[in-house]
Amino acid sequence: MSTSSVDRPLQPGERAPNVIFDAISREGKIALDDFRGRSPLLIGLFRGLHCPFCRRHVSAMAQLNQALKEKGIECLAVVKTPVERARLYFRYHPLPGLLSASDPEGASHRAFGLPILEFTENETEWPHKLGMDAVMAMRIDLPGELPVPMNPPAAGDFLEKKDRYEITAADRQIMIAGHMPLIGEFLLDREGTVRWSFTEAEEEGQNICRAPSAEELMSAASQVAHQ
Repeated sequence: MSTSSVDRPLQPGERAPNVIFDAISREGKIALDDFRGRSPLLIGLFRGLHCPFCRRHVSAMAQLNQALKEKGIECLAVVKTPVERARLYFRYHPLPGLLSASDPEGASHRAFGLPILEFTENETEWPHKLGMDAVMAMRIDLPGELPVPMNPPAAGDFLEKKDRYEITAADRQIMIAGHMPLIGEFLLDREGTVRWSFTEAEEEGQNICRAPSAEELMSAASQVAHQ
């Protein structure tokens, strides 16, 4: 298993590493090498189920799962949540058909080059540091979920109250005070080469808490499916 770190998110044309996870949606392990030579793969690397935005990103992936399968593309949602905690969550919030896995140590984030963002008072050095002055100036727009565009902390608090998600000790053990792992989705061809990606590390922070649009993702999937 390769879990070496890279200093920036993997780019189209680069080969994805093999990472082995504990499966959430079934027993046993899931390895990225399981898909090589068999099918393209959309892998989503998320902070964890304690993150209200990540819960929505996972659900969005589940909603596209069948359409991607029809193109011959498999989906894998990876969360930093410990496996037993994640299994309990999905028992009460099932996403039928979506393959999911646990990576509480964040090995896949490091291997795919997703940095851990440090929050500072006013120093920004993207994508490694972000000042709270810049954070408070950002706006998250989720029509139907938020009443108005909000800054990320306010949006997160609003969604937490809406979801009634209870943070447990298992969640706290993966949370890093003053820091936030950045997340991303990578579309791999059947040989394991990155063909498309969408990460929070891109666009100088404009992608924070955002997910790719269904149209963008399905357009990339169509290209990979025909390769």
